[in-house]
Amino acid sequence: MDWKQWQQKFEQFLAEQMTDDAAHDLGHIRRVVHNAVKFARMEGAALAVVFPAAWLHDCVIVAKDSPLRSQASRLAAETAVAFLRAQAYPEQYLDAIAHAIAAHSFSAQIRPRTIEAQVVQDADRLDAIGAVGIARAFMVGGKLGRPLYDEADPFCQTREPDDFVATVDHFYTKLFKLEATMQTEAGKREAHVRTQFMRNFLAQLGRELPEIGD
Repeated sequence: MDWKQWQQKFEQFLAEQMTDDAAHDLGHIRRVVHNAVKFARMEGAALAVVFPAAWLHDCVIVAKDSPLRSQASRLAAETAVAFLRAQAYPEQYLDAIAHAIAAHSFSAQIRPRTIEAQVVQDADRLDAIGAVGIARAFMVGGKLGRPLYDEADPFCQTREPDDFVATVDHFYTKLFKLEATMQTEAGKREAHVRTQFMRNFLAQLGRELPEIGD
């Protein structure tokens, strides 16, 4: 297939579909595609499924604080398949593409049944951790009006983490859990590196904060 031509179609479609979401912009999509293609080649996954699924996995965006958040990936799968069918993408790949898109979401809790779905899920989750993941977390927290940390207990040592309370809590409610969800060997290796980077970041943040009661 002519992937450059398809990329142009995907970019044009996303420009029409995507809303103002700092954490799910075209930069996020390109990073996911980059890692998904790399992992697909390493794991022997079909690019005919991985490439469009990675490009279109966030073609429907639901706000993180919306009660409909867990339905976003299923809605994206339906929208992506309708678009691909209208563009005469080979029909034999559409079901696998739909599954890969639906299964990528953390909140949807859909188990990836194929290597292609595992690749797309890993590539998307990697973008939530590491240096980029830290930046995205604080961008979203700022947009939602959440403080950087809870001054009484910044690192959730005596309370249950709640990312509605502070952005640092999000590391404990989700980001540190992502390494254990990785499906591919390539994803596991990279997730380990990125997770350690986040732990180092919080350790440094702790050194920079005043002692409680100061």
